[in-house]
Order: sequence, then C-alpha cells, then structure tokens
Amino acid sequence: MDGNREMDSAHQVPKDVDEETVNALGALSKALETTERARGHLYGFHQLTGTADFELGEAARLLREAGHDEQAARVERELVGRNVIPGHWTFQIVEAYNATYYRPFAEMEGDIVGELAAGRDHLLEARLKTARRTHRHPHHTATPPPPER
Repeated sequence: MDGNREMDSAHQVPKDVDEETVNALGALSKALETTERARGHLYGFHQLTGTADFELGEAARLLREAGHDEQAARVERELVGRNVIPGHWTFQIVEAYNATYYRPFAEMEGDIVGELAAGRDHLLEARLKTARRTHRHPHHTATPPPPER
C-alpha cells in the first residue's frame, strides 16, 4: 500500500457497507463525541465545585482569624460540604451520569459499529481525510510513517 494514497486497513470501508451506513455511523460517532465533551464539562464542574468547597473552608478560617467568628461559623455550617442538589455531591452526579447515560451510550455505539462496520471506527472521517488532503504532499500522508527500527 502507498501510505500517501490509501488509508490503512483499519479505516477502509468494508465492501458490504454502503454510503448511507457510513454517514449514519459518522452521525452516531459525532453524537458520542459530543457526549464525551459534555462529560468533560461535568468533570470540570465536579472539580471546580470541590475546589470552591475547600476555598470556602479557607475563607471561614480567615474570617475567624479576622475576628468574625459568627460569620465563619455560618459559612462552615451553611456552605462547607453542602449538597449541590438534594442528597448529592458532584461525584454522585458524575457517577449517575456515567451509569445512566454515558456508559450505555458508549457501549451501544461500539456495538453498532461492530455490527455494521466490522468494528472499524471513524470511517466517515477517514473518507474526509482522503478527499481533503493534498496527495503526495509530505504533510498530508494517509497513514503515519512506519516505526523506526
């Protein structure tokens, strides 16, 4: 195979897969990628909220050192360690999202790609790469260079 002209076998569309199926699998993959981004934002929310909770503890300490015991106690009592929604800290929201939505979505996408395209991911993107790259250009090769020995 000429590495500058063809995709590797892992990204070749199987002979029995039509264009409509490639497009449908591309849409399914894009939806999963969007979910991956949403999940990343959820983890960001989780980490930022946890950081804010520790910062609240520091604020309470500083209020106390400044002689504001009542306000420090109020921050500690009302905000430090507070649930972000009833009964939940952010880790529980992440766990529920992963169990209820993300994992079933990722498993189904994998199953469908396995059933319809012999497990070959990113067929639509591979076709786009073939169509959009400049053939014979050293920075537009179809595949990575072979490993050095």
